[in-house]
Amino acid sequence: MKLALGTAQFGLNYGIANSAGQISATEAVAIIELAKASRIDTLDTAAAYGESEVSLGKVGVSEFKVVTKLPPMPPEVDKADVWVRKQIEASLERLRLRSVYGYLLHRPEELAGRRGDAVASALQEARQDGLVSRIGISIYDPEQIDLVSHRLDIGLVQAPLNLLDRRIVDSGKAKQLFERGIELHTRSAFLQGLLLFERDALPPAFKRWSALFDRWYDWLDAEQVAATKASLDFACSFSEVHRVVVGIDAQRQLSMLVAGLTKPGVNAAWPDLQTTDVDLINPARWKLT
Repeated sequence: MKLALGTAQFGLNYGIANSAGQISATEAVAIIELAKASRIDTLDTAAAYGESEVSLGKVGVSEFKVVTKLPPMPPEVDKADVWVRKQIEASLERLRLRSVYGYLLHRPEELAGRRGDAVASALQEARQDGLVSRIGISIYDPEQIDLVSHRLDIGLVQAPLNLLDRRIVDSGKAKQLFERGIELHTRSAFLQGLLLFERDALPPAFKRWSALFDRWYDWLDAEQVAATKASLDFACSFSEVHRVVVGIDAQRQLSMLVAGLTKPGVNAAWPDLQTTDVDLINPARWKLT
């Protein structure tokens, strides 16, 4: 199954549409058990996701391919290679694993700085030592791939992909990664839940794009398809995409997504919603207050 389980909600109150908050330990166990039963084989987490790694370690995730990420490096760090190695080992300890499938740079630009060579060396050494199977980067902009590819032998890239943000595909980067044997894991299929709001519940901060969202709502009405189903089918429709990471905050939510993927796919032309307006497609730039 292409669906991968995003676990930010295991350690944080994450997502604009998340009304449930951080999930409980009991719910975490239920979600992981359902993921196993649904043949979901990949979990996405990060040291920066609060207690997410610790929660996963307590549940037990040795049967999964776990992808985690390096936290931002403090500016005062002198020996970057030593610091990176310690972060990897700390993640493994929290996850209660001997190795992880993927280890990504949360800030790829760190490879371009003065400590870039040391960071790259530490990541590649961790892979050689069997602590990590694939090293790579988590990006917001496809152009970031070119900035680091000459400094790090990457095997995995995580990038946003949804009906509004198609840059990783439209730029040709998805195809290039596929041809090079580099796995592409996409995130933000629902744009942190923004695509799932009802027409009359769209947050005021996004009213400036009302014409675009009206096209979305009109298409959903015309095709008689749920926003969740359409958004997930779109992200899963690209052969270059290896896994689609979706954050879950309740077992019933995962059950609904899995059930939706077992139904016939959307049989219609996708709506013309793509945009490169970073104020909309990059959640880090949202001004919600």
